[in-house]
Amino acid sequence: MSNFDIAIAGEINLDLILYGLPEQMPTERELLASRFSMTLGSSSAILAHNLAALGSRVGFITKVGDDELGQLALRRLGAAGVDLTRTVRAKDAGSGVTVILPHERDRHILTYLGTISKLRFEDLDLEYLASARHFHVSSLFLQRALSARVPELFQRMQNAGLTTSLDTNDDPDDRWDGALDATLPYVDILLPNEREAMKMARADDLETAVARLSERVKTLVVKLGARGAMAVQEGQRFSASAVNVQIVDPVGAGDSFDAGFLDQFLRGADLQTCLASGNLCGAFSTTACGGTEAFRDSKAMKEFFRNNGALV
Repeated sequence: MSNFDIAIAGEINLDLILYGLPEQMPTERELLASRFSMTLGSSSAILAHNLAALGSRVGFITKVGDDELGQLALRRLGAAGVDLTRTVRAKDAGSGVTVILPHERDRHILTYLGTISKLRFEDLDLEYLASARHFHVSSLFLQRALSARVPELFQRMQNAGLTTSLDTNDDPDDRWDGALDATLPYVDILLPNEREAMKMARADDLETAVARLSERVKTLVVKLGARGAMAVQEGQRFSASAVNVQIVDPVGAGDSFDAGFLDQFLRGADLQTCLASGNLCGAFSTTACGGTEAFRDSKAMKEFFRNNGALV
């Protein structure tokens, strides 16, 4: 029997979110926010947290600074039941942090990388990772110390009998190359949003991107926001509608989709059910600040799922 349902190697940090800022943000002015929230951030940690909240056994390897921000982030993640016994402490860098400034339509996302980009291949306990049934990496382009060996890492996990998944998230350099092309042959499930799919496929439209990427991975899943989600597997296309909800904060919705999708995948569900679960969890995430706050309330989570037709 595997020790974990899923093992994740990746980053952890806090998100500092300021709401109600003016649409125009001139420099040298005291700009006032109407509300502030400090939540567990980073795609890898949000995914790990929400998977654990859904009942999956999650092992997580990350690197944090020896500072209060890192300790707080770990406490938030550990409280969800994620195994953190392989956490690496950095002495040469502080923990990363992201400041998010939401506006009516768009948002500014400002990140100090710190230890976010410091996790190395040598920091990983490969036996620990291989003790899971599934392996996942998020934020590929932020894993700068690890990226050169990410293809090898995925290959090793597949050779050990694990299924694998990847959510690249955005590339801050907007290059969409490097480790990505070498990693895709070892990815079972690729989980981009629409923009990311077109960027990594170097396509000007979604259909072209889907055609190109679905030839390179076993299962392509594309998150379409208010239009739901779609997937292509062995030439067959699936789709699921979004769940209507009053949005409080879209931060982490894509990572929460991943959690819902992978939770059902690990339970052996069919692809249509996985998509529906992803949409449900992505929508639920938006009912509270940040990417994990909604999932910290198990009663509210079960009620939301029940009201939207999910089995709980």
